[in-house]
Amino acid sequence: MSLAGLAAPDGGGGGGDLKVDVGPWHSAGNTAGELRTSTANSVTDLDTANEGVAGSTAGFDSSAALDEILGTWKTRLSAVRDECGRLEGALKAAGRDFGEREEDTRQKVAAEGARQSGPSQKKED
Repeated sequence: MSLAGLAAPDGGGGGGDLKVDVGPWHSAGNTAGELRTSTANSVTDLDTANEGVAGSTAGFDSSAALDEILGTWKTRLSAVRDECGRLEGALKAAGRDFGEREEDTRQKVAAEGARQSGPSQKKED
């Protein structure tokens, strides 16, 4: 097993290497951003498609129902858009933070390994 790119000193461990990669987190963040953009466009398309509907259906019972449906869909799509925007930043930050911690750990483990394998500072009398 290895941690931070270094093998266990006694060859111990098991189960394989532990690796953290920024790529999947960043990719997931990009996907969330694309979904946010797509959902925002859908809200705009919904508004555009419903322009003039209220005037054209005045006096029909369905007019009030159409207004209610439009409002609920806009609310739902806006919530999805906002959540995707939040997730985009959170996923990218998680990847960045994991990557930074991985590098910090790699440096600390390497320094500890060098300290343990270096010449002894103890003088014999």
